[in-house]
Amino acid sequence: MRGFFVIFLLSTIAVIAVFGFRGQKSTQPPTEVFPDMVRQPKVRAQAPLDLFADGRGPRLPVPGTVPIGYEMPKPETAETQAIEVGPWSHPNASFSVGTNYYNTGKMRDQWGTGIPVEVTRELMERGQQRFNITCAMCHGPAAAGDGITKKYGLATVVSLQDERIRKMSDGEIFNTITNGKNTMMAYGPNIIVPDRWAIIAYLRALQRSQNAAIADVPPEHRGELDKAAESKPPEAKPATKQEAPKK
Repeated sequence: MRGFFVIFLLSTIAVIAVFGFRGQKSTQPPTEVFPDMVRQPKVRAQAPLDLFADGRGPRLPVPGTVPIGYEMPKPETAETQAIEVGPWSHPNASFSVGTNYYNTGKMRDQWGTGIPVEVTRELMERGQQRFNITCAMCHGPAAAGDGITKKYGLATVVSLQDERIRKMSDGEIFNTITNGKNTMMAYGPNIIVPDRWAIIAYLRALQRSQNAAIADVPPEHRGELDKAAESKPPEAKPATKQEAPKK
């Protein structure tokens, strides 16, 4: 009995050593003891399959399928009525709940642009309030990247007045607010969807104000700018060190 056990043990070690040997090169696949689910009876993308009459593995969408990004509007219910959010009320005031442009910033697989709600004075004031609370500490009150955090060592804050950001689509900015980017945390769990669009609308106004030409001002209001410039006190010149009179 003891001899049988020794022979069995040596045989097992020899089999494992042979099957596990991979030192020499070969054009043949190695001996496989366990396939580890390498080959599975599954439908592969764009592969034929005899299971269906047309011989195709992938199936076409059923009639009436709605593509992602074009979500069907939901009927208004008690839950989707105007919800009071501080001084501002907005229908469907909630966090992201859908896959349409309003909730994701995307139109199918592309970033969309445009504010999907009516831009009113009320919306702009809400955006200013939310921007000053959640954005200004890093990006600065004029979105120039000079917020209070930069004075304490956070040197990677981007200026939202950069041409790259000004040319960025509204949908991509919405996504950045929602999911964060680089060192910026995600604000999706903290800022409701309508507030994100309000912030974007206010940001566009800030960008316009810092990169505007006199031609952008309506003619009837240009006189107000001239009066403001005339009433502005002249800047004080820096004091210079006076030389002591020579003896």
